[in-house]
Amino acid sequence: MNRQSLGKQFIGGEWRDGNSTGEMVNINPYNGESIVTYKLANTEDIDAAYQAAAEAKLQWDKVNPFKKRDILENAVKYIEENEEEIISIIIDELGGTRLKAVFEIGLVKNMIKEAATFPIRMEGKILPSTIDDVENRLYRIPAGVVGVISPFNFPFFLSVKSVAPALGAGNGVVLKPHEDSPITGGTLIGKIFEEAGVPKGLLNVVVADIKEIGDAFVEHPIPRIISFTGSTGVGSYIGQVAVKNFKKPLLELGGNSAFIVLEDADLEYAVNAAAFSRFTHQGQICMCANRVLVQRSVYDEFVTKFTAKVSTLKTGDPKDPDTIIGPVINDRQAKNLAALIEKGIEEGANPVLRGSNSGRLFEPTVLADVTTDMTVAQEELFGPVVCIIPFDTEEEAIAIANETRFGLSGAVHTSNLERGVEFAKKVHTGMIHVNDITINDEPIVAFGGEKQSGIGRMNGEWSLDEFTTLKWISVNYGQRQLPY
Repeated sequence: MNRQSLGKQFIGGEWRDGNSTGEMVNINPYNGESIVTYKLANTEDIDAAYQAAAEAKLQWDKVNPFKKRDILENAVKYIEENEEEIISIIIDELGGTRLKAVFEIGLVKNMIKEAATFPIRMEGKILPSTIDDVENRLYRIPAGVVGVISPFNFPFFLSVKSVAPALGAGNGVVLKPHEDSPITGGTLIGKIFEEAGVPKGLLNVVVADIKEIGDAFVEHPIPRIISFTGSTGVGSYIGQVAVKNFKKPLLELGGNSAFIVLEDADLEYAVNAAAFSRFTHQGQICMCANRVLVQRSVYDEFVTKFTAKVSTLKTGDPKDPDTIIGPVINDRQAKNLAALIEKGIEEGANPVLRGSNSGRLFEPTVLADVTTDMTVAQEELFGPVVCIIPFDTEEEAIAIANETRFGLSGAVHTSNLERGVEFAKKVHTGMIHVNDITINDEPIVAFGGEKQSGIGRMNGEWSLDEFTTLKWISVNYGQRQLPY
């Protein structure tokens, strides 16, 4: 796999430069080195990509469902054959560690394997009618063409999470990756499905500058669905533009997950689970535990053990196998994170562990004695920083957990599993896990958020529902008696 060959647009089955006069240099966030330079796509390229997807979708309609399954399974084989190179790309482009890369690739393979079953699950129904001699047929059909916009944090997986199910359900796809992850979230995926054998033009990848293309990707008349993963602010805007243009938005947005430790929890395990839930991929995951809520009777002991654990996490070169925390993705994120840490301390948080930072590298920071009115408790902390909040009663913990505009993931730790389940039911979030981590995603379980964490559900049968539509065809075997 040649990285330089992935520095092109992938439109209509052809690898070519975009028609924009602008260029974009893809930068390694750890050392600042150039990986590849893109000639950007413009609105003409976006139109060509959507047109190609619509035309190729007609060819895809004619492919036997079992052949479609085989093609999607070929994508998994290609990933497995090129896994080391993909790991290397994730490390270089995202600043992800090898641990993160292997974890992400595993998620990708499972998602494609599930999507490979979709072509043979396009089931319909025959329903009775209130009218004599009439049969009602309900057909499940592809939505048409899907526009996918993916983020920079887990771009390989979060792109494939929409792309593979959309293809499996029979759609054409145009993918626009984030500018900080154009290979891992974009052209790498184009290459994988090209090698797998999808028809030319069925999947297209456009690397573009939003300042140039504006809303063209969302407003284009061809796509019926816009699947966006990213920040809540941007997602809100994209959703509004999509609905204004009569397209269905599918939104996976930000989070402010609570990791709750009840007094009867296994503290050693809870410490380890909380550390993983916060610091995996530098805390740049929407499901990460931003807030750790600890019952006051075990609060001091937890803070001591947790701080000791976190202080052992090595920060540095993501190529080093011992590194747990690599760089945040870009200078803007680094600046915002540094400002949030300072504001948290100014507002009264106790920095029991204050990591230093240099450029995009942040050593872990633990802010204790945080209260819900502090900015760090309300905003998504996309970096290796965590808040610890004490509580006295379960009712107080539930109120604190719910005191956020987000509702994506969460976790509760207790030795009484049913106590944990009853607690979890009261937390307003799309997903919450008992005695586990907050970072969970499985290919056949409904995934999605409440409140400002998103709209829609992904994975398994829910992705099949999202990327298809139902068509009613009635058949009258007789003649309807008409009043005139």
